[in-house]
Amino acid sequence: MEVMYLLIPVSVVLVLVIVGIFGWAINNGQLEDLEREGGRILEEAPEVDQHQVFTRDGREESPPSN
Repeated sequence: MEVMYLLIPVSVVLVLVIVGIFGWAINNGQLEDLEREGGRILEEAPEVDQHQVFTRDGREESPPSN
């Protein structure tokens, strides 16, 4: 039961910190224009030639010869 005297204040402080960070993000425009940010990754995608083959970890390999 004595641990509750520590856990409750720590939980309240943690919630206040999270709410404060969320409020800071809203006031500084971090959550504005989410649609543009989602499309930005598509605009910055590098061009891939027909002869380039990439592995899952992003390394370039030559295509298998038939």
